[in-house]
Amino acid sequence: MYYIEKKVEISAAHYLELDYPSKCKTLHGHNWVITIYCKSKELNKNGMVTDFTHIKEMIKQKLDHCILNESLPGINPTAENIARWICDNTDNCYKVSVQESEGNTAIYEKD
Repeated sequence: MYYIEKKVEISAAHYLELDYPSKCKTLHGHNWVITIYCKSKELNKNGMVTDFTHIKEMIKQKLDHCILNESLPGINPTAENIARWICDNTDNCYKVSVQESEGNTAIYEKD
């Protein structure tokens, strides 16, 4: 099995839809640190699991310098939901870590 890990940093804003009072219900931003983990039993025709550049471009184009609620319609953009969305939209991805601030990290891993 081949494994790769790609770390990407973005700046993005969001607000959360919560059923309790919280300051996170108002628009605010983070400098997010996202780590994407991919694996494959075989390498592609270019000798890679997934191209690091393709991962970075997808994350940057979709999530960097935006309001996540607008970029990910229909998703309450918690760190947990962002991690799952990235995992579901990245080739060969099996796990994603999303750190929204120091000490606050969510991890999604496919079964």
